[in-house]
Amino acid sequence: MPSGSRANISLPFLAITSLFITCLLITNIVAGRLVQFGDMTLTADLFLFPLTYIFGDVLTEVYGFEKARLTIWLGFAANFLMALVFILVVSLPSPSFWEHESAYRTVLGFAPRIVAASLLAYFAGEFSNSMILSRLKLVTRGKWLWTRTIGSTLVGQGIDTSVFMVIAFWGLFSADIFIGMVLVQYGWKVAYEVLATPITYAVVRWLKRSEGIDTFDYGVGYNPFRLS
Repeated sequence: MPSGSRANISLPFLAITSLFITCLLITNIVAGRLVQFGDMTLTADLFLFPLTYIFGDVLTEVYGFEKARLTIWLGFAANFLMALVFILVVSLPSPSFWEHESAYRTVLGFAPRIVAASLLAYFAGEFSNSMILSRLKLVTRGKWLWTRTIGSTLVGQGIDTSVFMVIAFWGLFSADIFIGMVLVQYGWKVAYEVLATPITYAVVRWLKRSEGIDTFDYGVGYNPFRLS
């Protein structure tokens, strides 16, 4: 078993990284949309964003923290570029006959507050999730995968949800509504991870067998800013 992520970049790794980034970008576009289920007010990204943590778990478990760190940074760069492009495009003048300017700005006119919330929450949550899963794999000696996927999600999603909601929505709703939104979103994301555990097991098992790799991060540094 490799002690570090020394394997070459493979097609499955590229596929999971692409899906990770795609889900991330879509969720950040729809995150500003609020949906109502009974008495619960939620953000629309709840249906897709938890997949990024599942993909992150798979990457860290199979390929190790160093490869996962690369994917997280690629996602961060893609998200940052998307936000810049949207801000630039919305700031450009539109022709007088264009009737949908207001709707376009509402959907894609990212406020600086939302951009900051998204980037900071993503950075803190994803790296926390990956680091904890990596360390737990060493502690458990590769056994009990469910303890790593769920345990890392409890922390990572807790940080992500708290940071995003506080920066993006604090002060816009009453305290009761705000706290309810945070708790419901956090509970949903954790439940999503738990219910997806059998799928995570199947994907991890297939990747380890087909790739011939099961990385343990012995001696790996967890500095998120180190890319080599």
